[in-house]
Amino acid sequence: MFYITTAIDYTNGAPHIGHAYEKVLADVLARWHRMCGEPTYLLTGVDQHGQKVQQKAEAADIPPLQYAQEVTHKFTALWERLGISYDGWAATTDPRHEACVQKILTMLRDKGCLYKKVYKGFYSVRQEQFLTDKERLEDGTFGEEWGQVIELEEENWYFNLTAHTAWLKEYVTTHPEVVTPEFRRQDLLMAIERATHDLCITRPKKRLAWGIPLPFDPDFVTYVWFDALINYISFAGYLAEEGSDLPDFTKLWPAACEVIGKDILIPAHGIYWLCTLHAMGFADEQMPRLLVHGWLNIKGKKMSKSLGNIVDPNDLCDFFGPEALRYYLVRDTKTGYDSDYDPERLKMIYNTELANDLGNLANRSLNMCLRYCGGVVHRPAAEQDDELSAALRNSLAEAEKTFAEQMHAYNTADALAALNAHVGMCNGYIEQKQPWVLAKDPEKQAELQLVLYHLLESCVHVGYLLGCVLPEASARLLEQLQVDPAGLRPQTLAWGILTEGHTVQAPSPVFPRILSPEEKEKMAAKAAAKAARKPSAS
Repeated sequence: MFYITTAIDYTNGAPHIGHAYEKVLADVLARWHRMCGEPTYLLTGVDQHGQKVQQKAEAADIPPLQYAQEVTHKFTALWERLGISYDGWAATTDPRHEACVQKILTMLRDKGCLYKKVYKGFYSVRQEQFLTDKERLEDGTFGEEWGQVIELEEENWYFNLTAHTAWLKEYVTTHPEVVTPEFRRQDLLMAIERATHDLCITRPKKRLAWGIPLPFDPDFVTYVWFDALINYISFAGYLAEEGSDLPDFTKLWPAACEVIGKDILIPAHGIYWLCTLHAMGFADEQMPRLLVHGWLNIKGKKMSKSLGNIVDPNDLCDFFGPEALRYYLVRDTKTGYDSDYDPERLKMIYNTELANDLGNLANRSLNMCLRYCGGVVHRPAAEQDDELSAALRNSLAEAEKTFAEQMHAYNTADALAALNAHVGMCNGYIEQKQPWVLAKDPEKQAELQLVLYHLLESCVHVGYLLGCVLPEASARLLEQLQVDPAGLRPQTLAWGILTEGHTVQAPSPVFPRILSPEEKEKMAAKAAAKAARKPSAS
């Protein structure tokens, strides 16, 4: 089972384009593994507890749960709009999750991994954690990323994190697969050296009531990060009650891929999470693998409310459409690295690679098959082969091989680049072969059929593989090609899907061009002028 999860979204605000990128990336990977015939389970959800949620609810004069649920709806509505095909939904207010968290807390206390003490220090309200001197800037202050920092003295429960850091360093050093990409693993190794303090895992109820109560000390609630991280196992069926509708944990775990942002690798996922699992008794081979993505910035700057540069994915769906946004997010961002969001580039990539390249290839190929062959595909005999056609077949084989390799390595941008390169070769093949010229010569009918076969067969392969990124567009294209993808698998794709006598439908644009308001205005003016020139019926 390929178990893939995403970081659950904190319900203290609306979703932004960074959230959309993470979910689309995870969805594309999940769809890819399903296409390969691998049982796949995608979990995503929302983190609903914590001080910030409590403060937002108080400001709105509504209960925290109501506030969290209202924000949650914004996320679920967007994921539906973007076609995120999740199998499981994690909400940390779910009673099943609360029960699992409390069982784990009791387990860790019984194993001697938790202790209680009084601590005085500086506390980041934004990040909901105590800070140490290592977080200070050279001038002794704390950076703006920590938001409001206050001094607190209070009693709390602590997890003996430092008892597990030696193991963690050895594990991360000897298991390069634990973090992708590699340079993020190196970042984690350096951070482990700085993990010299135990983790405070509670907040006093008198300061924060909105959280999961400690089962053995009800005056405290669980620290939001400790609560949230457990979702990866609680909603996978860990310690579930008999008869629960949650999955079979033994079939899902370990997670093959936890998709997270670079900002929560250290310390949350790379240190807190792995050490917690180790303390619970999980073996090295039961540790999850972390896929760490970068940020979508604007002109090199991180999106933030304070800068006023947050991009709402719903606005992009309204203007460009969900499919254009999905393609752009995984085509223009190399997994693991930061990239700059640029609406003009979104439009350019979609119009160039999909509307112009693939869309034009499919329309021309289908139109020529209908015009010159009555919509009937004729599979050429081996003796009809020529150098250009053989090169096109080799190009497709290489593109498919690269696509599969890059998808399994989580490099969606390079995978899609390989498909686009082959589509470009197909369009060049049309210009070289000039089917419209061949159609005029009765003696060239066999060569014409060979050319059209190569073009339509390429459209089938590319259209099918594109299904993990653009499932609806892929379905529309394959419908016009009259191909059922149900029997196809990426690992067994071979030349010859279209058989002799196969028929195709008339084309309908699968990737309509994205037009700017100015372009739309010009088109409307041309249409109006054309209508005005038409003679009246009278």
